[in-house]
Amino acid sequence: MKSILISGALGQLGSEIALELRRRHGDASVVLCDIRDGANRELERGGPFYRFDVRDGNALAEVVQKHAIDTIYHLAALLSATAEADPQNAWDLNMNGLFTVLEVARAKGCAVFTPSSIGAFGPDTPKDWTPQDTLQRPRSMYGVTKVSGELLCDYYYHRYGVDTRGVRYPGLISNVTPPGGGTTDYAVDIYHAALDEGRYTCFLKGDTYLDMMYMPDAVRAAVQLMEADPGRLRHRNAFNVTAMSFSPEEQTAYIRKYLPHFEIDYRIDPVRQAIANTWPNSLEDYAARVEWDWSPQYDLDAMTRDMLRVLSQRKGVKDVTLDDE
Repeated sequence: MKSILISGALGQLGSEIALELRRRHGDASVVLCDIRDGANRELERGGPFYRFDVRDGNALAEVVQKHAIDTIYHLAALLSATAEADPQNAWDLNMNGLFTVLEVARAKGCAVFTPSSIGAFGPDTPKDWTPQDTLQRPRSMYGVTKVSGELLCDYYYHRYGVDTRGVRYPGLISNVTPPGGGTTDYAVDIYHAALDEGRYTCFLKGDTYLDMMYMPDAVRAAVQLMEADPGRLRHRNAFNVTAMSFSPEEQTAYIRKYLPHFEIDYRIDPVRQAIANTWPNSLEDYAARVEWDWSPQYDLDAMTRDMLRVLSQRKGVKDVTLDDE
């Protein structure tokens, strides 16, 4: 039976991976840890939970030993905009947290999943259908930590045989947890604003294309990669994965299919716009499709319908008519 530890388990990605892994393996087999207090009481009370800083190697090793952990999903990190506001802390958490996890995994024989990002690319990277293997010279601290993390995980695999695996996530869109300081947060906020107020003020330019993925696909990608045959994996720690690419203008058009009176205007955040300008418009994910059979299930229209369906039910909004109803 699998015994799994998730760091950063109360974050946007961690909380949803935690729910899926507990569904698959049982509550007792999925141990959660986070530094935050009271961010998600349901998750904290639903199975083993520990509150500590993932940079504390002794605390991490004790939990791994106590629960005979064989797999770590390391998701504790500062995201792009938050990292740019505090680059010193971002380097400390993102790199020293990962280093601590890899050291414990080396000592205890654990496999490790840690996500990279489209932030690992930079302005000199090809913008359209960005290749799996290409130039990576990011200009944000977040991107620097992601490239460094990819290389560090490669090192621990080749030097020590630690079973490290990871994907380069695009922007992630969730109907469960709020965004956490990323450049693509607008793509989540826009659905809430559409239902709550009928209008949205976007912090990126309307024609800014970025790669995106709906959270159910993001969760499935992580779990599917960790369950893949290791003999097929050549890239391991930096698989491009993608599902869709769109701009705020295009997303608005899809929302208007179901909420015709929705309005959008723009107040550009120069920091997040500068970060977005260095990221790819779209990714090529051939390696993931060939090496572990990756294929997304949601496009922009399917995601929009599901986001509006789930959020309208949760908010009690009754005047949303969707195609499949």
